Amino acid sequence: MLDGSCHCGNGKWTFKGHPGSITACNCTLCHRYGTLWAYDYEGERIAVSGELTAYTRADEGSPTLEILFCPTCAGVVAWRSLHLDERGRRRIAVNLRLAALEQVANLPIDHFDGLATFEDLPSDGRCVRDLWA
Repeated sequence: MLDGSCHCGNGKWTFKGHPGSITACNCTLCHRYGTLWAYDYEGERIAVSGELTAYTRADEGSPTLEILFCPTCAGVVAWRSLHLDERGRRRIAVNLRLAALEQVANLPIDHFDGLATFEDLPSDGRCVRDLWA
């Protein structure tokens, strides 16, 4: 199991099992936040806890997700879909930057172009440890 928390410890997440590859996205939000995402479904392999505040983009006519962050230290904990999928599940991703490096260092990074094409980018072979510093 992986776990992470914001700087003050108020916002926490756990991820059961191996998350597979981690996503580095270049959209306007992820670029600013510097996040690395691990995905699953709320209440399945991911659990988020603590007093969190949600931010939903005001510049989109039909937003699809909200960013969950700590109102005390402003640490970005997760994003969560605003809609359920066809099976009634809610997609969620946790910010791996909130985990201890030794837990996540060797996880491979996938790059996603959330800015222009909304497609996966070619792998460059880097792992979380390569983007940490």
